[in-house]
Amino acid sequence: MKEKRRDFLKTAASITAGLAMACSPESEAMAAEAAVTGSSQAGPGVDESPMPTLELGRFTLSRLMIGSNPIHGYSHFNRLYSKHMLEWSTPDHVCELMDRCWEFGINTWQFSHHERAMSDLKEHRKLGGKMQWMLLSHSQIEEDHSLIKEVAKLSPIGIVHHGGSAERKRRQGKVGQVRDFLKAVRDSGVMVGLSTHDPEFLEQAESEDWDVDFYMTSLYYLTRSNEEFEKILGTRPLGEIYLPEDPARMCRVIRQTRKTCLAYKVLAAGRLSNSPEQINNAFRFALENIKPNDGMIVGMYPRYSDQVAENSRQFKKIVEDLKA
Repeated sequence: MKEKRRDFLKTAASITAGLAMACSPESEAMAAEAAVTGSSQAGPGVDESPMPTLELGRFTLSRLMIGSNPIHGYSHFNRLYSKHMLEWSTPDHVCELMDRCWEFGINTWQFSHHERAMSDLKEHRKLGGKMQWMLLSHSQIEEDHSLIKEVAKLSPIGIVHHGGSAERKRRQGKVGQVRDFLKAVRDSGVMVGLSTHDPEFLEQAESEDWDVDFYMTSLYYLTRSNEEFEKILGTRPLGEIYLPEDPARMCRVIRQTRKTCLAYKVLAAGRLSNSPEQINNAFRFALENIKPNDGMIVGMYPRYSDQVAENSRQFKKIVEDLKA
């Protein structure tokens, strides 16, 4: 069954990409751009070059990891786009996507704690999947620490406190609740992670020597309070706000900590994915400005193209360029 699913995914990726290239008036421009950036509209087959890895505790992780926002309906745009993502993300498609990641050397999957995600993990395991995984907290597990031990029984790489939730608690003077959660994770026997969008929060955790093994670090501070946005912009615009100066600020702090950081929102929740060149530039900036033992978590939504192949090839090419 696993081989059939894999063959289906490869065939679907080839057909989808072929139709897009044949029908689009921009196909020649896209082909030329792909030649410049080293990307491909479709990529059936296993790439021979190895995926760069990092060491985290006893685990070896691919430096490029897959996130779960697209496949679990968190578009960071609007409710309709989120539904569009969920429509495609059937359990079969999610398992096929994880198989495709494994083929290209992406061996780590990050997702949030909720019923659908845990169900997808169990289905992946039932079908023989071997993806490593790490869990980002949700309100339920943050409020009921007994659930941490239940998750730990499933052998995650680590459990991470959600960034937006941690930042809200910090603003409310409830940072002790965050540290209590992290202690409960430590007591469960798995590695401890803290996520944040705010470089100053990362600096605080480091200066106070929090008991954390690794960080998840957003390159964009989209969870600022309304007052903070008004102070910077003079108003609070509608929707999520991605300031172009933010990645440099976070990367500066990432480089100051010796602990492994897993950068996310590298593509600004899809806002920097309108062309292969734009994706390449975002990947390159991140890889040039994080540490060699840091990684990137990237959500993928391969409904219209083989994003696993595209992202893997761009990622590996940039890493090789930086070594030269």
